[in-house]
Amino acid sequence: MLAFLHLRRRSDLLRHPFSAVAGRRFSQSTSIPKKLQRVRDHGFDNVMEVEKKVRRALSLQSMLLSQPSASLPFARLDALARRYLNFVPYEVGNFLIKHPYVFHVFDHPVQRLLWVRLTPRAEARLRQESDALLSMLPDAVRRLRKLLLLATPSLRIRLEHIRIARYDLGLPDDFEQSVVLAHPSFFRLVVSSDCPDDPRAKYVEYVDAPNDATDDDAADLRVCAIERKREREYRERGTDAEDSRFAFLINFPPGFKIGKYYRIAVWKWQRLPYWSPYEDVSGYDLRSLEAKRRMEKRMVATMHELLSLTVEKRLTMERIAQFRQAIGLPNKMKEFLLQHQGIFYISTRGNQGKLHTVFLREAYRKGELLKPNELYLARRKLGEMLLPSTKNANLDRMMTTIGRGRDGLRSRAAAGDLRSEAEDSGCDSGVESQFLD
Repeated sequence: MLAFLHLRRRSDLLRHPFSAVAGRRFSQSTSIPKKLQRVRDHGFDNVMEVEKKVRRALSLQSMLLSQPSASLPFARLDALARRYLNFVPYEVGNFLIKHPYVFHVFDHPVQRLLWVRLTPRAEARLRQESDALLSMLPDAVRRLRKLLLLATPSLRIRLEHIRIARYDLGLPDDFEQSVVLAHPSFFRLVVSSDCPDDPRAKYVEYVDAPNDATDDDAADLRVCAIERKREREYRERGTDAEDSRFAFLINFPPGFKIGKYYRIAVWKWQRLPYWSPYEDVSGYDLRSLEAKRRMEKRMVATMHELLSLTVEKRLTMERIAQFRQAIGLPNKMKEFLLQHQGIFYISTRGNQGKLHTVFLREAYRKGELLKPNELYLARRKLGEMLLPSTKNANLDRMMTTIGRGRDGLRSRAAAGDLRSEAEDSGCDSGVESQFLD
């Protein structure tokens, strides 16, 4: 009888070789198993399809605003866009026709050439964004202070890395003067002694609080966004304190398959304690398995806090890589983010699959930011101006002017094709791509 049971047990293991091992592994481990297959979320991908057009429009807008008259001849704009912005032939003309609410093509009164400038509506949106950026400057100062506090224990980040992410952090272009040097009680600009002449050797350093009142504010700065959400969740719903003390808001994308053991592993991982991203762990013994698991969860909290500091709760992986060493993020971002698809989402849409954008899932619902700010609303208006089809716009004068065939634009015979192409405002990027390591 015992021999029969032994043979039956052995045959079960041969049919299911990972069943017993998987059950024992998930019953003891507090780490989420690696799930390298990414599940698409079309809500976030659609946001990036609009963002792709916004980036194109912003690049042309910057080129126009760099001129004293805020306008350029079409031939000159087309040549510059093909040379510096990677536009293909005829793409600039197509883009201008598709988005008449942003760009206006007109005949120069003296030169009798086609010129391009922003529409009054686009200029008004630009002024609104500038006003929002100025009004939210105190919030930007606070975000920069929290970002420096994440860089424990040095509490400093390279100036060039902050400059690259200034748009996402809501910082003005002259933030070195208007934010860093204008607040000596909060920031200090440090130049490395190794390469004093190298502009990349400049660092922005956090300045400790000078008095007790500011000490209270500094303690409040070290409170993570997820901790405030846990407290609010506990006060509103009265959830179990033991379950929500170290838990994250998890919302898996549609179609994400969750097995029994995966669900158990997530439940155990949610209850695992971890050190705060603002806590200095340089003096801790991190050699044990439990310490490594806590550090892994601390990296999740660090990424969560970094995305929470941005204006739109998203950041490209290329810009995240700039802060990786300073704030202690893992080297293999691909595996790290795919392991926590319920908290983060990577979209590869936009820029022909070459751009990878990381979203904080809990901050969005149906492609919209749950708690929008003034700067986000001002920037969103540009996307709204790019969405309407040209058949709702008055393009008679533009088509008549463009039909003359001047300055590299196609002839009137091709204007009908341009109009039909302009009416198509759908997604045009279905390129799949691999993640960055």
